[in-house]
Amino acid sequence: MDIYRKKNFLIPYNLNIKQSDAEMSLSDHLEELRQRAFWSVSVLITSIIICVFSVKNIVKVLQEPALGIKFLQFAPGEYFFASIKVAAYTGLLISSPFLIYQIILFVLPGMTKNERKTILPIILGALTLFLFGLMFGYSILVPAALNFFINYGSEVVEPFWSFEQYFEFILILLFSTGLAFQLPVLQIMLGLLRIVSGETMLSIWRYVILGSTIIGAILTPSVDPLTQILMSSIVVVLYFLGAGIVLLIEKK
Repeated sequence: MDIYRKKNFLIPYNLNIKQSDAEMSLSDHLEELRQRAFWSVSVLITSIIICVFSVKNIVKVLQEPALGIKFLQFAPGEYFFASIKVAAYTGLLISSPFLIYQIILFVLPGMTKNERKTILPIILGALTLFLFGLMFGYSILVPAALNFFINYGSEVVEPFWSFEQYFEFILILLFSTGLAFQLPVLQIMLGLLRIVSGETMLSIWRYVILGSTIIGAILTPSVDPLTQILMSSIVVVLYFLGAGIVLLIEKK
């Protein structure tokens, strides 16, 4: 059962609670914010510390797409600082559901019943799509990009890569893909707010294809055409999926 705070901050929460029942004084709001921020930061730091001690296993997972590549350390401490960066990003990713959950519990009492019923599925869908984006990036985009770079110069240069630059490339590509998968969520929100209708979204498909090409070029840290085409294609698919969901919502 969800929990939201009201003075003692331990009242069970459900969608039938009236807004007036959730009223709190300014000091209560500040106290709630302080406690939620404390627990959020604590969970974040704990997750990062755990990832620091497990960073070798995390690094091995991220190295798997780069089969046959030897990584070099071009400066003293490069592996150390890069591994800390990897652990920090991974810790943020692991703790993000808890952080988002705390934000939800803080803002829910101020919403109406209908707003609560709308926002919860949207947030759940956004988290699910973000995870799908990470999996798509790791299993498809990253191998495609790496294979392109490995094969392109295999007859001319020996593939020795910088450890830090490789992981920056991987992390940026994964998070960019996760953000791209949020497109249907944005469309659904625009549709629910009646800012853009489903028919309007479908009528501008030509501009969507052009825009997806630009987005693919921006979101992918590499310059190879295969990765950009894959990213652009998934953006188009996600856009039409979001437009279809908006049309179904409008028909209800």
